[in-house]
Amino acid sequence: MACDYCYARRMYKRFKWNFEIRYDQTVFFGLPYKSARVFVGSTIELFGDWVKPEWLETIFTICRQHNEHIFIFLTKQPQNLNKWSPFPENCWVGVSAIDYRHATDGCRWLDNVQAKTKFLSIEPLLSWGESINTSAAENWFSDLGWLIIGAQTPYNKKTAPKLSWVQEILVAASNAGNIPVFMKNNLQPVIDHDSLWAGWKLRQEFPK
Repeated sequence: MACDYCYARRMYKRFKWNFEIRYDQTVFFGLPYKSARVFVGSTIELFGDWVKPEWLETIFTICRQHNEHIFIFLTKQPQNLNKWSPFPENCWVGVSAIDYRHATDGCRWLDNVQAKTKFLSIEPLLSWGESINTSAAENWFSDLGWLIIGAQTPYNKKTAPKLSWVQEILVAASNAGNIPVFMKNNLQPVIDHDSLWAGWKLRQEFPK
């Protein structure tokens, strides 16, 4: 589903990139020689029904051939992840969410997926709820290996998340098993505008 706050759409228009959905295997020729984390399809939806299965088959074959790298996949179409499970050992598989409902739905879909590292990207965090049971969030997070939290890009006071939401997610992540959390840099203005969080540094952790 298209979203009016999509940063990628603005990038495509600004740089006049080609909107056509296509497969270009030459992109993989630029893989680094040293081990690295590679975000595959960072500005597109790889798991949509409109993506040809043979493209994904080739991509996962390349992932298996280059086990010196970690390949990161993120989707807003989690219902299609199970078609490709189990994922190669060097793949991190994540679901995008914007609020508590999407987060719990994403975790539910990830329950049916076999991947060494499964994660949730709550970005942009647009709402979370004022009376959410933190212990319920802990249960949903318990199978995750990573959590990402971020604000809408570009930063806007009207869409910026409340710090109480961020804090609640952090507490749930810790109680669910000290899940590594990566807070995007666009949360720094949110923190800077709250005197109670003065001097507080962003947690920017990765799975081991």
